[in-house]
Amino acid sequence: MAVEAASPETVGSDRPEPVLLTEPTDGVPPVVDTPAALKAAATALAAGTGPVAVDTERASGYRYSQRAYLVQLRREGAGTVLVDPIALDGALDPLPPALDDTEWVLHAASQDLPCLAELDLRPARLFDTELAGRLAGFERVSLGTLVERMLGYRLEKGHSAADWSRRPLPQDWLVYAALDVELLIALRDAMRDELERQGKLDWAHQEFEAVRNAAPAPPRAEPWRRTSGIHRLRSPRQLAAVRALWEARDTVARDRDLAPGRVLPDSSIVQAAQANPKTEADLVALPVFGGRQQRRRASLWLQALRAARRLENDELPAPASPHDGPPPTNRWSDRDPDAAARLSAARSALSKIAERHHLPVENLLLPDLVRRTCWMPPEDRSVTGVTELLRDKGAREWQIELTVEDLSKALHATPAATAD
Repeated sequence: MAVEAASPETVGSDRPEPVLLTEPTDGVPPVVDTPAALKAAATALAAGTGPVAVDTERASGYRYSQRAYLVQLRREGAGTVLVDPIALDGALDPLPPALDDTEWVLHAASQDLPCLAELDLRPARLFDTELAGRLAGFERVSLGTLVERMLGYRLEKGHSAADWSRRPLPQDWLVYAALDVELLIALRDAMRDELERQGKLDWAHQEFEAVRNAAPAPPRAEPWRRTSGIHRLRSPRQLAAVRALWEARDTVARDRDLAPGRVLPDSSIVQAAQANPKTEADLVALPVFGGRQQRRRASLWLQALRAARRLENDELPAPASPHDGPPPTNRWSDRDPDAAARLSAARSALSKIAERHHLPVENLLLPDLVRRTCWMPPEDRSVTGVTELLRDKGAREWQIELTVEDLSKALHATPAATAD
């Protein structure tokens, strides 16, 4: 479907009411769930032209894994393809060669690329429409918002948080999934033109490459510390109880491929750690634990709590999470006034640069990189030294070019100079 971007005159607050798009232009295609259908779909995609729009649907909040339960693709000349990787046991072998050396268009690509890589689907080139919106300086960058702003259409939404592991998939879910790629190519074209108009297209290409080549995030050292409500606990023994329950829950969730919160809510873990029940009767008297499913697992939870109680003092977790970075910035003034002055100067300078170029400051330089650099600056704080550090830490060339001189100056700041 040929979709024209809204003209500059219609992008403002006085633009016409967007057209509600409730059905794909070509209808909803049958789901590809057999090797023969996959081969035919791959042949059609290979014969298509231009970029390919790609999206996935996962079952976050329902399943432990982050695997793709549906893969949507659309390309000019091939139409929309909906692939069921579950029915195909994850064997999508015909697709990689069909998409070889094709630019992929995704929205918030970093969310989809890991589960696509599990299916051996990796783009040779990438265009991320959400990231493009951020670089363009747009305050809201959801797919629906950008489609409405740039193309004048409103997407029918409503199933983003659905359980996509369900089979068969309802027809209205498939409509939603097809619409997610219906306008991605047109949006890519409109965003490309906008970035080019702003002189940011080269910046965007550098960012897209960084996303495409990003390494998987390393596992957290102590993931149990992210339990919601854990801040209410004070003693190491209570933290040990949380850790034991979290690890027991994680084993059940992983084995059954269920979202951990569906096995046992975080709030119940914290309650049990506070109450410290000694018997099954005490445990099932707590909210949630008295339910039928939790009664069946009561011995498991009690075993975890007893194991935590048996730990020696030197086996208990530390009160705070270990980290290799600088302390919280609100403590810098007391612990290292020079570092606090450097950070204040850097933040001020970067905010001005971001405002001048209509960018979110976090896209100009990663806040964590700024904090670490100001807390422990390089020995060589000249432009050359700071350039080398930023490049080594993964900053893109456009970011270095915009920020290095001001950041180098900020690293020479002192408390007295900052006060002045």
